[in-house]
Order: sequence, then C-alpha cells, then structure tokens
Amino acid sequence: MNFAELGLRRELVRAVTDAGYDTPTSIQERGIPVALEGRDLIACAQTGTGKTAAFLLPILQHLAGGPASRHPRALVVAPTRELAVQIGEMARQYGRHLRLRSTVIFGGVGMEPQTRRLAGGLDLLVATPGRLLDHIGRRQVNLGHVEMVVLDEADRMLDMGFLPDVRRILAALPARRQNLFLSATMPDEIEALIRRTTHAPVMVEVARRATPVGAIRQVVHPVAQTRKKDLLKTLLEKADMGPTLVFTRTKARANRLVKRLEQPGRRIDVIHGNKSQNARARAIAGFRTGRIDTLIATDIAARGLDVDCISHVVNFDLPHVPEDYVHRIGRTARAGQDGDAISLVAPEERGQLAAIEELVGASIRREHVAGFTPAADAVESTPPRRPNPRRARRARRGAGSNRGARSLIPADRR
Repeated sequence: MNFAELGLRRELVRAVTDAGYDTPTSIQERGIPVALEGRDLIACAQTGTGKTAAFLLPILQHLAGGPASRHPRALVVAPTRELAVQIGEMARQYGRHLRLRSTVIFGGVGMEPQTRRLAGGLDLLVATPGRLLDHIGRRQVNLGHVEMVVLDEADRMLDMGFLPDVRRILAALPARRQNLFLSATMPDEIEALIRRTTHAPVMVEVARRATPVGAIRQVVHPVAQTRKKDLLKTLLEKADMGPTLVFTRTKARANRLVKRLEQPGRRIDVIHGNKSQNARARAIAGFRTGRIDTLIATDIAARGLDVDCISHVVNFDLPHVPEDYVHRIGRTARAGQDGDAISLVAPEERGQLAAIEELVGASIRREHVAGFTPAADAVESTPPRRPNPRRARRARRGAGSNRGARSLIPADRR
C-alpha cells in the first residue's frame, strides 16, 4: 500500500513523497483510515513507528477541507517542548502544499511572541500542557472551535505529573470533537481517562504493550557503581559504537559524565532540565546531523527526541520505572535498522533489573567485560517470565512516583 491508497489528498501525498517516504508504516496504514473517518482512535505504538505522521496527516486533511477560522480547529498536546517543536516542524513539512497556519507554544520562553501568533489566527495549535493552561487562563487562546484533539505520548504525560493539566485542557474543549490518543504503553490511569473521554474508540496496537522492539540486541554488563564511568569510556572507544544515547538518572550525574568522557574521537554533549531551550535544541540538532555522536540525557529531557540513526542506547543508570527501560531502548533500531541496548548494572540495581525482566517477559543476556566485573557479582540472570502488569505498577509505586503532582518529579532528574 502507498500513501495515496490511504485516501490522502494529493498535496499531502506529494509532501510525504518529498520527505522521502513511499510506504506507510503499520501504525500509519491502520490508523490513518480510522482517523480520516472521523472516529476516535487509540494507538498503542512504540517510539520510532511513525505515529506522529499517523495523526498529523489526517489532521491536515481535515483542516484543508474545512472553513477558515481565526481560532484553532485542531489541537495537539505533547509532554515536552522538544516533542512539541518536532511535531510543529513535521506539520509544516507535511502541510507545505496547503494554505494552513500552525504554531507551537511551550514553556521556558517569553509569552508575548506566542500571544501575538495566537492572536494572528491559526488552524493547528501544538502545545505543552502547562504553557497552554497559562494562555487559557489569560484568555489568549480560544479552544471553543477545536474539532480534533491529539494527546501524544499519553503515558509520558502521566509519568511527568501532567494528568491534572490534561483533564483541565480536555474540559475546555467542545464536547463534540474527535479524540486521538497515542501512547507507547497503556497504564490504568490513561485507560480510565480514555474511557471517560472517547466515544466508541478504535484501538490500533502495532506492538505488544511494554515490549522492546525485536531488532534490539540487549545486554547487561555487570559492574561496580564506582567503575561505571570507566567502563562507559572503554565502550565508547570501540570502533562499532556509532551514534550513542546515554541515559542517566540525574542532571548532576549527566554533567559529571560529560567531563569524564571528554576524549579524542568522540563529540559529546548533554541535555537536561537545567539547560536552556536553545542549548538543548542545538545539542539535539547536532546529534541529528552527526556533529555530535554521543548525547547524554536524563529521561525527561530526552522525551520526544526522535533521531533515526542511533546505533546504541546505554543505560548508565537503570530507571526506577520498568516501562522507562522500554521507552529508552526504543530509540534505537528505527527505520528498519537494528540496534544495541547496553545496561551498566551495579549489584545494588538488581531489584530494578528483575522488575524490567519481569515486565518484558525475558531475561537479558549478561556479558562480563574484563577488568570491570564486581568482586561479588550479584547481577544474576533471572528466568524468563510472562509480563506482569501488576508487578510493574507496584514497581512504579515503589519508586515513589505520584501521578497527580508535577512538583514531585525530583528536580535533579529533569
């Protein structure tokens, strides 16, 4: 099947072809016709499956076929500014042959330029939850004309404490509208929100929930916590280590890691919540173009990072929430490529590793690196198990997460 066979306008097919895409992905092939019919859609798909185009193309088609309005007729809500900016860029790219207006609003920058763009009239609004509520509170945006709403990376919204904001935004929209929800996993809280919000939604699931992409080679390197930096430095010196994304749990550790890893042959940068928007944008752009080949990031700062060429994902620290492991490693093995996920696991992280293996239903191969195996190796392999969603929910609670309060996200992890 090609994009024209999905029922898209020729202007959209032309733009998609200009962008270098000929064949729709599974989520696009199954989701676009549903969205074009005007039905509510729930898409459960991992990162790298093409879900952004799966909702943007139907939105652009709908907007192009309707009357002009000074107020947005379609709204996309994304958890991070990086993801919002990326969606805005793709909307402009796919809508280049249509006479549509769109803008992106997010926090961390002045409101006045955004206010002027909102007042100038637009068809599509892409926004992060907090900044959108700021504009709503100041009556600088009218959502009374919204006909389509997208909640992208719904599970990330939950993880970041945005669910109360999302409920307030949905309450400000017209009752009669089309709802598109996209998520890599489907926690109970999101399912409850979907049940209350949608009408007879169609579920499209292109990969087993909370299951890593099959093309990813996963390995655990047991190592003492104090030797992780040296082991990572050794790994990055290997010739086969291409563009690499390294995850740490805190901003302070990310900063220390950059200083420790500075070495000839690797071009390294870092993104986290203390970096300015411009600095983060430059780092991501450099990583995407190849100017930077090693990017160190915290989980929240990396939300929405979409780079097809990542060959390796390294978990310098294991995440406390097992589902975050799936989300992290899903950033490699994209666009039909394979990839590697390497986890540096200290003995004190064995509980987190066991929770991850229970979630994915398999043990992850252990590989000892000479000179780095801890004296008392407690990172033992666990037998394969069936995924246990209840166990994963307990792990989330044990990590001290609170889905209802944004302030409970530790500041050093953003």
